[in-house]
Amino acid sequence: MHTHCCFCSMQCGLVIENKDDDTYKVKPSKSFPVATGRLCQKGLNAVTHTQHDSRITRPLQRENPEDDPWMPRDWNHAMISIAERITSIQSKYGHDAVAVYGGGSLTNEVSYLLGKFTRVALQSRHIDYNGRYCMSSAATAANQAFGLDRGFTFPLSDISKADYIILAGTNIAECQPTMVPYLLEAKKRGAMIVTIDPRYTLTTKLSDIDVRLRPGFDAVFVNGLLHVIVKENLYDHTFVQQRTQGFESLVDAVEAYTPDRVEALTGILPEVTRTIARGFAQAKTGIVLTARGVEQQTNGVDNTLNYINLSLVTGKIGKNGCGFGAVTGQGNGQGGREHGQKADQLPGYRLIDDPTARQHVADVWGISPDDLPGKGVSAYEMIEKIDQGKIKAMIVLGSNPVVSSPNNHFVKQALQKLDLLVVIDMFETETAQLAHWLLPGSSFLEGEGTMTNLEGRVIHRPQVFGEYGDSMQDYQIICQLAKHLGKGQYFQYDSIEAVFDELCRASAGGKADYSGISYDRLKKEKGVYWPCPSRDHAGSPLLFTDRFYHSDGMAKLTPITPKKPAEVTTRAFPYVLTTGRLASHYLSGVQTRRTAQLNRKAPVPLAEIHPWLAKKLKIGKDQKVKLTSLRGEITLQVKIHNGIHPRTIFVPFHWGGALSINQVTNDALDPQSRMPEFKICAVNAERAD
Repeated sequence: MHTHCCFCSMQCGLVIENKDDDTYKVKPSKSFPVATGRLCQKGLNAVTHTQHDSRITRPLQRENPEDDPWMPRDWNHAMISIAERITSIQSKYGHDAVAVYGGGSLTNEVSYLLGKFTRVALQSRHIDYNGRYCMSSAATAANQAFGLDRGFTFPLSDISKADYIILAGTNIAECQPTMVPYLLEAKKRGAMIVTIDPRYTLTTKLSDIDVRLRPGFDAVFVNGLLHVIVKENLYDHTFVQQRTQGFESLVDAVEAYTPDRVEALTGILPEVTRTIARGFAQAKTGIVLTARGVEQQTNGVDNTLNYINLSLVTGKIGKNGCGFGAVTGQGNGQGGREHGQKADQLPGYRLIDDPTARQHVADVWGISPDDLPGKGVSAYEMIEKIDQGKIKAMIVLGSNPVVSSPNNHFVKQALQKLDLLVVIDMFETETAQLAHWLLPGSSFLEGEGTMTNLEGRVIHRPQVFGEYGDSMQDYQIICQLAKHLGKGQYFQYDSIEAVFDELCRASAGGKADYSGISYDRLKKEKGVYWPCPSRDHAGSPLLFTDRFYHSDGMAKLTPITPKKPAEVTTRAFPYVLTTGRLASHYLSGVQTRRTAQLNRKAPVPLAEIHPWLAKKLKIGKDQKVKLTSLRGEITLQVKIHNGIHPRTIFVPFHWGGALSINQVTNDALDPQSRMPEFKICAVNAERAD
């Protein structure tokens, strides 16, 4: 049985073999091109959680989540009761009193339907998803610079063709391990690899130059690189003149960032700055990859734009072996934001406040554009509206905001104020523990659909198993609920393929144009790169070969003036906390904490601290540290090693309850992308006896 992994944005091919009636063996697919015939530890164990004893097998209800036990219900009772409660709430408080919170691991079809359900069945403006916490800064930056947001501007295979690779705030070796062979192939050809990160990671081991940069100083350091490139006349004059705008303003912005000044601000030696700037600019081909390390900040858009500036001034984009890429974290973080889960977007990456876009999508959906609601607010701002009493009900599908949101004490308190919380999931997550209804959704093996990986390749994922217990496929739950809300005529599909065909029509003419893609093509061609505007179009592996997507065809260089983070260190909170992922876990850990083979490798989070800080705090091996911020505190066992900046503390984010680091993190938002500041939080640290 062939399918694709549910973890991460690579979407590696799996072969599942039935060993006996109860167990399965997973092997890498040798025929799927993305992962070069490999799987990581999560992929090899991807089936385990789908068979876990704690799976929800039928709808569950309770009136009072704090006191009442779950009571099993049948689907008809569940749908009628939920629809009646939604209707009652909307009659009293208006359509926008009901919100939807989606996920970046859902298929394109479910993402699309969830957006349509919110706008057509609920007529609410409030939908967003956990991808807001993942790719929103990179997406905003790419749209501003290129006029188009696709994670990679090039196919994965081009990485091995690059002569110089800069990896900023991305730990590929742990988060996307099957991408590593492309990097190794490049190194084999003689490529130079630079990593920029506050930690020494598995990815750093691949590097030729390791820049140990404190969180919050990316814009300063990149301005230093750009300063050298400009001053030494190393930029691509022809490309800058013919294909970009804003060079003069960029030159002014970087004028003051000499390597000596960069050293004074960051501690990075001037020769390191000069060596990287000269090396990247003079290389024949080069690629810059960023990820959450630079993006999950209140200056995340600016940070990403500056790394894009680096690609543009050196002319390293739109040709083989060159490009910029933001390494998507979630399985379908790319497709999830293209087809309607974001607060301001309609399918095809259309803006919801664009009259032409509204007319096109309304025509496909068979409604008047006047009936489409307007722009909503971001994921964390929906939580704030719940706290303010403006949102009274929420439906959560495939997400766990109580663990994944910053300042999650506040998030939990807000969700407890809801008159109705419906969670659709495989398990009783930390969010579901607060719900009135828990509906059993489907695993990645139990529903057919499509996913779009980090390079913009749309792939088909077949159904492997039947429904688990009395669970229902996610798309069927959405359609059934729409029917009980009196909008069933807009959700008539005889198969999931029919949903995809409608998605393609809705995306036609948009930036993320899927209209030339079909299930047949995806199966035959092992994926198709968007945009693909017609059935005879080959797809678009390499973007921007002759023009960018702004109306004038030019890319925009953006001068960046580095800004302070939302929270700076003080005498009371003298250290910087930063968070991230581990190789053996995924997102809020709902699936991987239930996979024994993965969980035993990292059963609890550890606080990584430098030996200097351990000595200062008088903390030894196997002892604990208490971290305190303005929002909360957490006590964790330490991991002492010299691979982290002395004044920076790293904690992974895959756990809930007392082990959740998001009790402490900062909920300040990037003013453009509305991304929370997960990566920089001022904390105090002390030994916990």
